[in-house]
Amino acid sequence: MKKTILLTGGTGFIGRNIRESSMGERYNIVAPGHRDLDVADTASVDKFFNGRYFDAVLHTAVKPGHRAAADLTNLFYTNVRMFQNMERNRDHFGKFINFGSGAIYDVSQNNSNVSESQIYQNMGTDDHSFTKYVVHKQIDNLPNFYDLNIFGIFGKYEDYSIRFISNAICKSLFNMPITLRQNRRFSYLYVNDLPPILEWFIENTPRYKSYNITPDGFTELRDIANIVSEISGDMDVRVAQPGYGLDYWGNNSRIRTEMPEIKFTSIHDAISELYQWYKQNINLIDKQKLSKDR
Repeated sequence: MKKTILLTGGTGFIGRNIRESSMGERYNIVAPGHRDLDVADTASVDKFFNGRYFDAVLHTAVKPGHRAAADLTNLFYTNVRMFQNMERNRDHFGKFINFGSGAIYDVSQNNSNVSESQIYQNMGTDDHSFTKYVVHKQIDNLPNFYDLNIFGIFGKYEDYSIRFISNAICKSLFNMPITLRQNRRFSYLYVNDLPPILEWFIENTPRYKSYNITPDGFTELRDIANIVSEISGDMDVRVAQPGYGLDYWGNNSRIRTEMPEIKFTSIHDAISELYQWYKQNINLIDKQKLSKDR
């Protein structure tokens, strides 16, 4: 029989990609809407779990704190409460797979090839980083709870008005210059590479509580812009500031050791694939959202 998986945040960028992936055939994925499950509301979560059991939970739900978010209030409170509402119902599921972030290493620091052993070295002061720190402290002491540290992730359905790779692609489709504030070294995961990794976590017993989910090494933003330019036909690339911003990339040796069959799409192939998707769905792009660099 198929395992039943609860997916929170099923209408978000990552959630939509999970639902449309091969995981939808392998598992019975339950992705309730906000009316059926408000993860930030304790009564709603308790009511939802009453009489239900899931083999695993994929917790992607989050109150966003990015620069285009509509509401930046109570970020720490809301996101920690979401996690605690799920944790208090842990008797109703087997595994809990939390979608964490490279921000756990503190985004105000230079994070170069950081490994999971460095997680508690710094404690971020911004709400996003501090939330990841506090939640991981809990996960460290909870059986069958696992934290996935995802640095940068890109693909269809992400917010192309602010997410760099999709923003660059969409601008190129409208013959607009590709812009970046400053070059940086990033860990970028193609969202299509995520489902096999999630299946591994569902089907196996990981040795550790925390894993950096990132391809090998780093990718420079300038190189990404150049790839988009090459694919689209020699577009203008503009960099506002010289030099490099803070590094934001992680070491993946832990997941590579436990999952030696793991495969990552090359950044060039991933961007090419995503470019074609946007080209085929150009009617979904609002050019006005590209007019202001954010």
